[in-house]
Amino acid sequence: MDFDTIVAVATPPGQGGVGIIRLSGPEARALGEGLTGANLSPRRAIYSEVRIDEEIVDQGIALYFPGPRSFTGEDVVELQLHGSPAVLHYVLDVCCRRGARIARPGEFSERAYLNDKMDLAQAEAVLDLIASGSQAAARAAARSLQGAFSARVHDLASGVERIRILIEASIDFPEEEEDFLGEYGVAEDLARLCEDLEDLIDASAQGRVLNDGISVALLGSPNAGKSSLLNRLSGEQTAIVTDVPGTTRDLLKVDLVLKGVPVRLVDTAGLRVTQDPVEREGVRRAQAEAERADLVLLLVDATAEDADEQFSALKSQLGSGVNEATMLNLLNKSDLVSRRQYNAHYLSAKTGEGVEALVELIHKRVGITREATEFTARKRHVEALILAQEHLRASRAGLGSQGLELLAEDLRLGHEALGEIVGRVTPDDLLGRIFSEFCIGK
Repeated sequence: MDFDTIVAVATPPGQGGVGIIRLSGPEARALGEGLTGANLSPRRAIYSEVRIDEEIVDQGIALYFPGPRSFTGEDVVELQLHGSPAVLHYVLDVCCRRGARIARPGEFSERAYLNDKMDLAQAEAVLDLIASGSQAAARAAARSLQGAFSARVHDLASGVERIRILIEASIDFPEEEEDFLGEYGVAEDLARLCEDLEDLIDASAQGRVLNDGISVALLGSPNAGKSSLLNRLSGEQTAIVTDVPGTTRDLLKVDLVLKGVPVRLVDTAGLRVTQDPVEREGVRRAQAEAERADLVLLLVDATAEDADEQFSALKSQLGSGVNEATMLNLLNKSDLVSRRQYNAHYLSAKTGEGVEALVELIHKRVGITREATEFTARKRHVEALILAQEHLRASRAGLGSQGLELLAEDLRLGHEALGEIVGRVTPDDLLGRIFSEFCIGK
């Protein structure tokens, strides 16, 4: 594809030891050579001065990557200069005066996708890798960038495409319907694809959690130990802890990483009926936070004689806006009780007992069950996979009982849902495969 030449600073804003200017497009090499006065050789680092109107403004390293063997698939030049914002913006202005333009956000990755250097999922993995909040997330994003997720999606799409070809052939040649559907094992292939898709959805859900992180709300009655638990999990004395009920009146948010999973932990006001207008507003905000959270930790004092009633009362106060499946019952102050009679997770925020097990329980509740998540994924990926699953299940259920046209439509919609993840498929792609791989007139 033909594009103009774009330029941008590829390093974070502010001062630094090194600042990188990246150019991509047909004039990248000419602009780079005009600034450095050097003959840029492919994939060779050249130390040079940067001159503008015969004046030396900086010195650094110039790299030239001719297309298509570059990140964007076009000619790319990178100038590694000193990280002075003034110098970098001066060089940018000169590049723009000489024919380049400032790149839009993400345009280098966009061009890489449009030039078939990566698919959509890999392009998104670039941003995931940059924004990764833990080593586990960085490793998973790197695997997505290398194509681990895309390969799984492509395999599924290829399987669906093969069945579509058979169905389309059966529609066009109804007298050979039995041979096409029976001989080629369509029912067996559909069953296998549904199983593979189920496994990929599970893996993608884990990848999404690792990528996006989760929101965990701490709720409970006053003095149950919510703030103490927040301090224990964060490893800092973030929240004020006293024996006075109602100390926490507003939301207190802490971002942390629990065994590789980014977590936003939100301490809330104790849930109780109160006439204090400030505390009542805190209770209202706690209820709203519970509705937004991925997981709600309900904390009750383990020394209470009516723990079950307290859990029921807390859930009643939260109302129907909070899904009970997202709630986890916790009994704090386990160091003060000798008998554990309630069906809840016991822990002690004071001593640390049960806290490690709580982290494992949080992982399990949000779907992190494997030792190492295979890849990162996004909400749109999971939604597209679920949509594809619905259509494949419908086509499997209708196989042999509904018309081939309806079956073909379900398969088409499932195929398109998979295509949305890595790049859409078109009818022309399917037609080309039908006539190139099958001998219809046998």
